[in-house]
Amino acid sequence: MARDLLGCLLVSRLGGALTAGRIVEAEAYLGPEDAASHAAFRPSSHGLFYGRGGVAYVFLAYGMHACLNAIAGSPGTPGCVLVRALEPVDGAAVMARRRGLPPVAVGLTNGPAKLTEALGITLRQNGADLTRGRLTIERGPGGAGGIATGRRVGITRAADLALRFWIRGNRYVSRAASR
Repeated sequence: MARDLLGCLLVSRLGGALTAGRIVEAEAYLGPEDAASHAAFRPSSHGLFYGRGGVAYVFLAYGMHACLNAIAGSPGTPGCVLVRALEPVDGAAVMARRRGLPPVAVGLTNGPAKLTEALGITLRQNGADLTRGRLTIERGPGGAGGIATGRRVGITRAADLALRFWIRGNRYVSRAASR
């Protein structure tokens, strides 16, 4: 599913503004067999992880940065996709204001915490239905182009698994050295 989300639009109607971005980077997290997955070491996440797909799982990284995952499994089958980076499509000025940056900044949405801040996503969206409502994932305008695969970023457990996917050559991907 992480690969399938590339090119889709993440649309936020939060905070009285419309903001949206094309998903250009995502990471897959499996069930308890994946030592880096919250299903393996965060028992409080199990309700969402084992629920139906298409639901937001928002958690705080380092206790301070909201990160957005899309639950990807069918009921009883855990797994999620971390949305790592977006290419702004709509509302860049609002995104920039939320982040205190100029609207043309490449660093506006090139990381999981950056994009949630830019789109106004907080813990309040944990459990939200991503198929309808104020925060949605929608089909994009076309194909994602060349897709690259590599190791997930910023983890120490199961770090060797190639479960990170990104659109090759896209300047909004979070880690230039990994492209």
